[in-house]
Amino acid sequence: MDAKTTQSQVNQILWEASDTFRGKIDSSIYKDYILVMLFIKYISDTYKERLEEYAKRYEGNEERIKRALSRERFIVSEQSTFDYLYSKRNAPEVGAEINKALEKLEEDNPAKLRNIFRNIDFNSESVLGQTKDRNAMLRTLLEDFSKLDLRPSKIGNEDIIGNSYQFMIERFASDAGKKGGEFFTPSMVSELLARLVKPKENDRIYDPACGSGSLLIRVVNQVPSRKVAVYGQERNGQTHSLCMMNMFLHGIDDAKIEWGDTLSNPLHLDDGKLMKFQVIVANPPFSLDKWAMGFAGDNDDKFKMEASLDPHGRFDWGVPPASKGDYAFVQHMLYSLAEEGRMAVILPHGVLFRGASEGRIRKQIIDMNLLDAVIGLPEALFYGTGIPACIMVFRKNRTRKDVLFIDASGEGNYEKGKNQNKLREEDIEKIVSTYENYETIDKYSYVASVEEIKENDYNLNIPRYVDTFEEEEPVDMEEVAKNIEIIKEEIRKVEKEMAKYLEELGL
Repeated sequence: MDAKTTQSQVNQILWEASDTFRGKIDSSIYKDYILVMLFIKYISDTYKERLEEYAKRYEGNEERIKRALSRERFIVSEQSTFDYLYSKRNAPEVGAEINKALEKLEEDNPAKLRNIFRNIDFNSESVLGQTKDRNAMLRTLLEDFSKLDLRPSKIGNEDIIGNSYQFMIERFASDAGKKGGEFFTPSMVSELLARLVKPKENDRIYDPACGSGSLLIRVVNQVPSRKVAVYGQERNGQTHSLCMMNMFLHGIDDAKIEWGDTLSNPLHLDDGKLMKFQVIVANPPFSLDKWAMGFAGDNDDKFKMEASLDPHGRFDWGVPPASKGDYAFVQHMLYSLAEEGRMAVILPHGVLFRGASEGRIRKQIIDMNLLDAVIGLPEALFYGTGIPACIMVFRKNRTRKDVLFIDASGEGNYEKGKNQNKLREEDIEKIVSTYENYETIDKYSYVASVEEIKENDYNLNIPRYVDTFEEEEPVDMEEVAKNIEIIKEEIRKVEKEMAKYLEELGL
């Protein structure tokens, strides 16, 4: 029996494929080409194996083979297969050949793949360089991927492909540093959010700033049957495409992922009104500048955002400052939350205490009893930014009037890394069980009454509620004096020795 393709082999080849581009173009750009190629190779190899199975089963009967193949997840014509592209690796315009193959793949699968590759151009001179360089890079890319065997019988566990895709997205996020790493949610932070919102079968799950979809996938995986409806929206075209592929590679074929600006153009609507979801999660860009520019129309010179400009009335509690979109996302999410809905959102700490319009919005949210918990996270969890973040958890139809504060930022609540800190399984469990038990734990958590929050002027800064101050041991002055004497005696000895050596050397 042939050896299976392992997770580490797939990851290794993907990482080697990155070497083809490394140093020539930025990783935030070339990741798209590698991830698209992984997707093509996977659906090609799967299709090829099915074709062989059906050919054997139906003894070469073309009609029956064709009918059986038409029921597969994806239809892959000969000129869209990886093998066909590999045979064209020395073509004078190999980039154009790949583009044509992707176009044909979209045409053959209009319901699933329409426009999914439109933002990724394998023949782009501005991105991949002039024809000779471009051809050399793409030829090497095809050669790297030809080493991978991704037929289902070879990989056995379908998760391998999804995991590899995830592995690459994470590696690229750490690579990208400041240029976008902060928008990627590290897997253990995603896991924490997913466990806090507790999705159930048949829930509608939504992420209004879904990026490449990793956070949504974590939430789906909390439901053993995975019988949930998945919705997302993403503003960046390439990232939207990666998200769609990520969903397919994780076996989520019916996710509804829209492309557009969620704040000025929310695309998940029921009869023109915002759709409602039982579970909402997000890691929106921190303090997004010019968040309202999609409302500006043509007069963006003197544009000032007003609540009346939003047909959905999401900013009636207050219009966030022009340079900080945090509460614009929070309000959008609260307006999209169904009765009994739960939501968790990652935000910078400033949302807890900044004043002016943000203070007014915060007051409104607390007065309406929507805030359930505030969780402070350790610093440096996100790629490329040291700023500590927090999670705000909201619930509709809350019966209790308190708010739980958790300070999980202290030493011992995470694993220290060289460039980046990590949440471990035990750190997540501690946060989740404290949240579920809704309890005060010395130096870790505190259940604050709404009266206390009002006395604090609706300021939610965590140290106001969770005191993590450690008393220092009193200093024993006698001990200190004794130590100083010992040190002085040692210095006198050393000086005596030195004088002896200097004398010997005649200095």
